[in-house]
Amino acid sequence: MQLLLSLTIILLVFAFLPDNKFLAQADEDATSTDSGVTMPGMTADDEAALSAGQESFEFQAEVNRLMDIIINSLYKNKEVFLRELISNASDALDKIRFVSVSNEKALGDNKDLDISISFNETLKTLTIRDTGIGMTKADLISNLGTVAKSGTTNFVEALSEGADMSLIGQFGVGFYSVYLVADKVRVVSKNNDDDQYVWESTADSSFAIAKDPRGDTLGRGTEITMFLKEDAMDFTKQDIVENLVQKYSEFITFPIKLYKKTEKTVEVEDEDEDEDDEETDSEDAVADEDDGLEVEEEEEDDEPAKTETITTYDWHRVNSNVAIWARDKDDVTEDEYNSFFRAISKSSGDSMTHIHFKAEGEVEFKSILYVGDSADGIYEDYHNSKAGIRLYVRKVLIQDDFEDLLPRYLNFIRGVVDSDDLPLNVSRETLQQHKVLRVMAKKLVRKVLEMLRKLANSDSDSDSEDGEIDADNNTDHPYIKFWNEFGRSVKMGVVEDTPNRAKLAKLLRFKSSHTDSEDGPEWVSLEGYVKRMADWQKTIYFVAGESEEQVKKSPFLETALRKGVEVLYLTEPIDEYVMQHLGDFDGTKFQSLTKEGVKFGDEDEDVIKKRSKMYKESFKPLTDYLKTLFAGKVSKVTVSQRVESTPSIVVTSQYGQSANMERIMRAQTFANTDRVREMASTKTLELNPRHPIVIELNSLVQDSPDEQSTKDMSWLLYDTALMSSGFHQDDVDSYAERMYRTMASSMNVQSMDLAPELEVELDEEEADETDLDADADADSSDMDSEL
Repeated sequence: MQLLLSLTIILLVFAFLPDNKFLAQADEDATSTDSGVTMPGMTADDEAALSAGQESFEFQAEVNRLMDIIINSLYKNKEVFLRELISNASDALDKIRFVSVSNEKALGDNKDLDISISFNETLKTLTIRDTGIGMTKADLISNLGTVAKSGTTNFVEALSEGADMSLIGQFGVGFYSVYLVADKVRVVSKNNDDDQYVWESTADSSFAIAKDPRGDTLGRGTEITMFLKEDAMDFTKQDIVENLVQKYSEFITFPIKLYKKTEKTVEVEDEDEDEDDEETDSEDAVADEDDGLEVEEEEEDDEPAKTETITTYDWHRVNSNVAIWARDKDDVTEDEYNSFFRAISKSSGDSMTHIHFKAEGEVEFKSILYVGDSADGIYEDYHNSKAGIRLYVRKVLIQDDFEDLLPRYLNFIRGVVDSDDLPLNVSRETLQQHKVLRVMAKKLVRKVLEMLRKLANSDSDSDSEDGEIDADNNTDHPYIKFWNEFGRSVKMGVVEDTPNRAKLAKLLRFKSSHTDSEDGPEWVSLEGYVKRMADWQKTIYFVAGESEEQVKKSPFLETALRKGVEVLYLTEPIDEYVMQHLGDFDGTKFQSLTKEGVKFGDEDEDVIKKRSKMYKESFKPLTDYLKTLFAGKVSKVTVSQRVESTPSIVVTSQYGQSANMERIMRAQTFANTDRVREMASTKTLELNPRHPIVIELNSLVQDSPDEQSTKDMSWLLYDTALMSSGFHQDDVDSYAERMYRTMASSMNVQSMDLAPELEVELDEEEADETDLDADADADSSDMDSEL
């Protein structure tokens, strides 16, 4: 059921009362319940007069049952009661401010609009007071006596349409969250149109109302005093209350003041010592006059000064942070943006960049989003990393790590979202699933990508020949600093966020063969790569490996580098997944140089086909022989023209797993070795027909195909190609045996039989010592057996 948040307007401390009857926790006159005093500001006589004048009423709902739901089911955290009461107080202040626009006398002599909070550990009370619109006796009966009767809702309905009122009461149950922490609640309220009344209830089936015997002590507004339960005494601790206010309500428009205790150590003068000093000085003066002699005074030893601790109580504002997202972005300075970032992120540094905007249309909200200054270990536990977006409704915090507004890959974003239109549930702790959320999430993601795109293009040289970002000073570019910290998040976005994949692709950066040149940048973009492509080049080439150093030594690069083709270096585990999900960049497809069928397109196709046919015929004996010999290891043996100085390479099919992907799969924590082996791609051995080793091996398989040396040389060619291509050697034992035989053959070793052991002769003395050692060992063995 959709309950409507009660207008119960939160109030606080009575330090400003004109008759000074408000007693703070420091007041010694009202810190004992033995005298009949139960709350600050009420004397025993006031309590008696209040009891005599009370009228009893029945709640207009099944309160016992509903209170049980509120206390045990509706709210997850007890501490939210403070948020609810401060929100109500803010609503009350908004109402009186709105009324004062048309009625100048509404504020009267009390023009201060604020919220005050105090507590009393002895009386076990917590008090919240506001100087808002207050409630009449009828309002108290109607709004607090009817559960789910929202005074805020009634007030808004009474206003003409189009009024800009920031009131968050909807369900009328917020006030009753006080019973999470209190056994009894007393509400004192004064409205301009009525006397001051006291509403009181213990959350049973009734409540009582009486005219305040003290008269008008508030002037205007509402004061709520909670008589705390035993398990809620933490809410009388200054630090806890202050932290909760700053957590939930630090950006409330009105000042929130806390009656705080401060202690200061000061030096004090010792009166007795001063008197002794005066007497001594007098006696010395008389003595000096008598003898006429000048006496040099001895310096007294320095004694530590006496100190005492002075305890004082005073009001301190605890919500000094300003909700700058509610202001126009042109009115906010860079220092204010940085200060706000540090406040919400608890970081000591400045953000890399930010975006401040107001969304309008189907849903309206205001937001400031920041890119943090450090990844702070979010990739160590990526799937459990918390979101960094704070969700507010009219400047009241609803959740400080809301996960549904930005996808996981943007968890490095810090910021706030504040909306009047969010579909809150009754407890206002979570949002109801609603299409509004999807609309907001879509807009927020678009704004984040817009912010990153602007960062990437900042200070770029649009006329540069290679289209790179600030190519002359690439390492110091702000986007490169971002990329070094959060680049993996952008890559995860390519994998996870299909609708925004094209935008994310433009944010990708890679090392490449272009970065090896003297004037090349440290990182290259896909846009820059495409601009540098030769006219005949149709695809974007890449090679994946364990490290940049390993990739640079890959045999797959040889022909590409000779032709001047730029090759991207993929050195992170996620990189190949990114390429698989991208497929192409603005219509230009990606091509792994480790896959079969690589073509560069700078030669005549007819020439290539004719040459391939000639090589195929010339090396048919070798390819047929190796295919038979390597049965089960490779599916094909072909002649290739894409390698330069390497005799052979091992490649996989276009849609098969590369050597790098197989390595990554093996390295996974729960990898099943047998399963990985089953998923391994079928391999093709490509031979370099111009390499002398391949030419000589072709002759060997024709002249002596059955010789062990021919087989070993063939296997050695395969083993070397397998490892230089990045694949794992499964049959290590057979590989070792072949290597030993090859070594023996190259050294003309005729037999692999072991040489006989050397004969050793001992003289008599050495023989006796050997016997003694043998006897000692035997005795030790016998003792061990007995033990």
